[in-house]
Formats: sequence, C-alpha cells, structure tokens
Amino acid sequence: MHNLLTVMSIAGAVTVGAISPGPSFVMVARTAVAASRTDGLAAAIGMGLGAMVFSAAALLGLNTLFSVVPWLYVAIKILGGAYLAYLGFSIYRGARRALIVADETASPAATNSVRSFLLGFSTQLSNPKTAIVYASIFAALLPHDIAPSLMLSLPLVVLLIETGWYAIVALILSAASPRDMYLRYKSWVDRTAGGVMMLLGVKLVSSANDI
Repeated sequence: MHNLLTVMSIAGAVTVGAISPGPSFVMVARTAVAASRTDGLAAAIGMGLGAMVFSAAALLGLNTLFSVVPWLYVAIKILGGAYLAYLGFSIYRGARRALIVADETASPAATNSVRSFLLGFSTQLSNPKTAIVYASIFAALLPHDIAPSLMLSLPLVVLLIETGWYAIVALILSAASPRDMYLRYKSWVDRTAGGVMMLLGVKLVSSANDI
C-alpha cells in the first residue's frame, strides 16, 4: 500500500511536468500536424522512451554523478542546447518550403515513422534538465530504502505517462481541422516553432554553468 501511494504521488508530479510546454511539446505538435498521425504517435513513443531513460538514470544516481563531475553536466547542456537550436533553425529555414502531406492510408514504407521516432527520442534526450527533474522528484518522494519493485516500476510509469500525454497531443493535432489550419499558415507556424526551439536551445546553452 505504501509503495502504491509513492507511485501515485510520483505519477502526479511527472504528469504535471510532462504537460508543461517545452521543446518536446513543440516537436510532437509540429510532427503530428505537418506529417501524419502515425508520425506524431511515433514521435510520442520516442519521447516516452527518452523520458524512461532519464528516469532510470536518475534512479541509478545520475544526479550524483553530475554533482561529482560538474563539467559533464555543462558539456551535455551545451551539446543538447546546440542540438535544439539546430532543429529550430532547420524548421525555420524550411518555413516557405512546400509540404507534401502524408496519406494516412499509405503503406508503412511510405511513412517516416522511424525518423519521427528517432527525432522524438533525441529531442527528449537533448535536455539533461529532464534527468535533474526526475532526480528531484524521486529524491523528494521516494523512501530512503527503495524497494526493487519501485526501481522496476517507476521507469515504466514514466514511459506510460510521457507517451500517453504526447500521444494525446498527436491525436488531437493530426485531425483534419488543425492540419488544414497548419497548411494555410505553414510559414508563420514554422517560423514560430523554429524560433521557439532556437530560443530554448540558446537558453539551455546560456544556463550551462547553472548547476
């Protein structure tokens, strides 16, 4: 019973963090609207697996490692921020490029699901603050003696929450109305999304020394 309450408390905190706007939301939203529902869901799964990796790393003491080797955290933040800025620049640069919308009835080979999955996974992993967030949540809510069942279940809980939230985003924004609106205002939407991604990347790099 105590373990169940712990999992529920952590699940609530993780859910609040997952729905907060950030580069992950921008990437999944744009993928769902600009590509297809399948691509959006693939990106959502990538986000969920990336979050699970960070949660497992937090449980294994990544936060402690960053404290002992601060330059590693700085290096990862700089590299992650640079990657986000690059993604944002790529989106911004292609704002005026005509878009061929994927056909949802097309064969799996005609979709970019694998690319979308890898993009979601890498976008999630590009922000090391996620690991710090999970480490903080776990430190605040986990008991001193962590049961093996919690070590195994918590990464799975994180996977379900993160994937579930971004799947909802993908399903909503891949509907016909949002898709038509995106196609109508593609250049403005892409410039805004790209600009946000670049700003988030620059912010991550500029805060590299904030341990």
